[in-house]
Parts: sequence; C-alpha cells; structure tokens
Amino acid sequence: MGWGQLKNGDLLRAAEKHFDVLVTSDKNIKHQQNLAGRKLAILVLPTNDWTVLRAKADIVLSALQKLAPGDCAHLH
Repeated sequence: MGWGQLKNGDLLRAAEKHFDVLVTSDKNIKHQQNLAGRKLAILVLPTNDWTVLRAKADIVLSALQKLAPGDCAHLH
C-alpha cells in the first residue's frame, strides 16, 4: 500500500481508514502509542514466526472475532 515510510501514529491513522484490525507482533505498541479513541482494534501476536502462527491459527481467528473498535489484545 506504499506505507513503508509511515511510522507510529501516522501508520495507525492510515490503517484505521482502511481496516478494522491491525495485527502486529510489537508487544510494546500499547505503551508507545496513544490508543485512546482509536477506531482500529489491535491484536498483538506473540511472534512473527509463520510456523508458530500457523499452528495457532484457530486461536488467532478466535481472538480477531472477539475484538471491538479500540481494543488492544495480546495473544500469549
């Protein structure tokens, strides 16, 4: 989407115009960004290792289905 140059709050603002959920492995996002008033839900994954995530696909899907706008959930 050409967002490689976007950082921090700019990335969140751009994402919430197009998506309902941001999926990240940045465990500190809640402490680094002001998430108050966001329309975007955020799901923080325990890793970005695809082999691990593939094995947890059902857990990730379940977590995504439970998110509401403004939520920030961490999978373990």
